Amino acid sequence: MIKAAQNLHTHTTFCDGKNSVEEMIISALEKSMKSLGFSGHALTEHDTSYCMSYNSTLRYRDEVLNFREKYKDRIKIYLGLEQDYYSVPPFIKTDYLIGSVHYVLKNGEYIPVDETKQIVCDSVNRFYNGDIYAFLEDYYQTVSDVFNKTKCDIVGHFDLPEKFNSDNSLFDREHPRYIAAYEKALKTLICRDRIFEINTGGMSKGYTNQPYPSMTILKKIARQGGRITVTSDSHAVSTIDYKLDSMCELAYQCGFEEIWLLGDDGFFSASLS
Repeated sequence: MIKAAQNLHTHTTFCDGKNSVEEMIISALEKSMKSLGFSGHALTEHDTSYCMSYNSTLRYRDEVLNFREKYKDRIKIYLGLEQDYYSVPPFIKTDYLIGSVHYVLKNGEYIPVDETKQIVCDSVNRFYNGDIYAFLEDYYQTVSDVFNKTKCDIVGHFDLPEKFNSDNSLFDREHPRYIAAYEKALKTLICRDRIFEINTGGMSKGYTNQPYPSMTILKKIARQGGRITVTSDSHAVSTIDYKLDSMCELAYQCGFEEIWLLGDDGFFSASLS
């Protein structure tokens, strides 16, 4: 089984991460990783609490590129952005983009999907008359359009609402409306030939016991010929390679035969067996 030696979903103190660019690189080297991609949160003007500003984005670019040169003989470094659906368009040149949906826009207000369970519940009551499935349908409708909006290479944490649903109490993941909503988004994005990340961020933070997407959804992606990569959505040195090797094993169990990695000439496949 292939060893996961690359993570493309990495945050630093330029956005909501806990460690610097160089500290993350050193941690990757200590864990024998071969390459590392940085994916700072792109500017979302309606909510600047977690993302980079215009000026810090420029500093982020310069710092990543400077350390790419410094460590070029030891590890490959790639410059990316995590582009939210509602982020401003990229204004720096990047090696790749992760396209994510962190909000549902309803009646002119941005509802955070992954901030707290209480915010989700209160918003569903306020905007959807308590119909959680209507909220989830809006979420997946937005996800289905994430490539059109962001031109991303990788679809970030596809089923992010599962963050607060580990006990199946927020919504029933077997509900027909939920399944129909995510299957429609899957079909659209697979037709666009996007790469889905198997993201361990919810696991490392103790919210979930499965990655994003869940095993059920991963099996459907595999059956439809979709592509995957594995990422840790790391915000600290301690999680930079969190369960990436086991996610390769999980991917194989779900029916995938290859993983997609980023190289100097773009994305390429590597056999999982």
